[in-house]
Amino acid sequence: MLTKAPKGTKDILPSQIYKWDYVEKVFREICRKYGFQEIRTPVFEHTELFARGVGDSTDIVEKQMYTFDYAGRSLTLRPEGTASVVRAFVENKLYAGGQPSKYFYEIPCFRYEKPQSGRLREFHQFGIESFGSPDMLADAEVIALGADFLAALGVRQAELHINSIGCPDCRPAYRELLTDFLRPKYDELCDTCRSRFHKNPMRILDCKSPICQEAVKGAPVMLDHICGPCSGAFEALKGHLDAFGVAYHVDTGIVRGLDYYTKTAFEFVSGNIGAQGTVCGGGRYDGLIGELGGPPTPGVGFGLGIERLLLVMDAEGFDIPAPAGADAFIAYMGDDCKAAGIALSKRLRSAGLHVEMDVHGRNIKGQLKQADRAGARYAIIIGEDELGQNRASLKNMASGEQRLVDIGDLESCIQAGAADAT
Repeated sequence: MLTKAPKGTKDILPSQIYKWDYVEKVFREICRKYGFQEIRTPVFEHTELFARGVGDSTDIVEKQMYTFDYAGRSLTLRPEGTASVVRAFVENKLYAGGQPSKYFYEIPCFRYEKPQSGRLREFHQFGIESFGSPDMLADAEVIALGADFLAALGVRQAELHINSIGCPDCRPAYRELLTDFLRPKYDELCDTCRSRFHKNPMRILDCKSPICQEAVKGAPVMLDHICGPCSGAFEALKGHLDAFGVAYHVDTGIVRGLDYYTKTAFEFVSGNIGAQGTVCGGGRYDGLIGELGGPPTPGVGFGLGIERLLLVMDAEGFDIPAPAGADAFIAYMGDDCKAAGIALSKRLRSAGLHVEMDVHGRNIKGQLKQADRAGARYAIIIGEDELGQNRASLKNMASGEQRLVDIGDLESCIQAGAADAT
């Protein structure tokens, strides 16, 4: 149907957009405080970027990407932000400058999956990426930024879960242990995890199927088998988080859903939005930039779904302030007064005021009703008599008080009223 949005997409209406504006403003301010700069990348990329960067054994690449062919090239709508930012970092040789390089972004993403509360096929994501530092302080700073952002939005019940998922040096031995453990249970696994068994068995630990969750009980834990450098890095991360004052819970079940992660993996988890409790998730990916053609460069970052964040804020009762109504609404009687109202609206708007006027040809009573619907603090009423005196009636919409004011003084009267109101 032409009048129905595609499944898994959602309109953001004027009655809701102020909430989006609010969280975007807070996110930008938090990123500024931490020294992150905005980056914008195309909404679609070459499909190979995501197949190599995200990992061809992930659900995203196997099942969820919106891919199309154009002029003999396979292109894909962006399913996540990190791979695109890495591509921009490499293509534009941003690694040639001083490091670290720290970026943030606000982007739409696209994944073909079952729509549910807080999860859509077109969704919006905040993300940050920090390139260039192998020190766990970079990881802790990324996590602390996420914690500060959630706290600024009144999200108090999102618990930070952290884990280490090892590195290319220690993961192969653990993979063998895990495969040996799961082999006798192979037939019990879901179809997806049977495929993962051969490609990336660690992903089975992340499966939400009750059958697979039961099958992995008692499985060997990666954290018990990480190498010395990974163990030291994890201890350093915990120490830095303590210094930042960020509380955490070590959760050996976190592996994250993307293949590029190494060492640090983390999630902020809320119990207020049902089964889809992860509000923010990320980790370290030291091999990704090299894998995508850049020089070996460590990286760490996170992604945070805006739709899901708004659900959590609502569940926790955070009241996002609604925008103020118009400063003034200009009502007029007759064509000469209409022309004067137009000139007045231009002057008042140039002074920075929010001014509306009737564009529907209503009578004066209808115009005042419209002023009330617009939430106007003042109605400016211009009639023939007032215009002849170069004056207008200024009505306080809250108190009903009305007085004649010289047209040249309206700006200062409205601004003075705004100052009194604050």
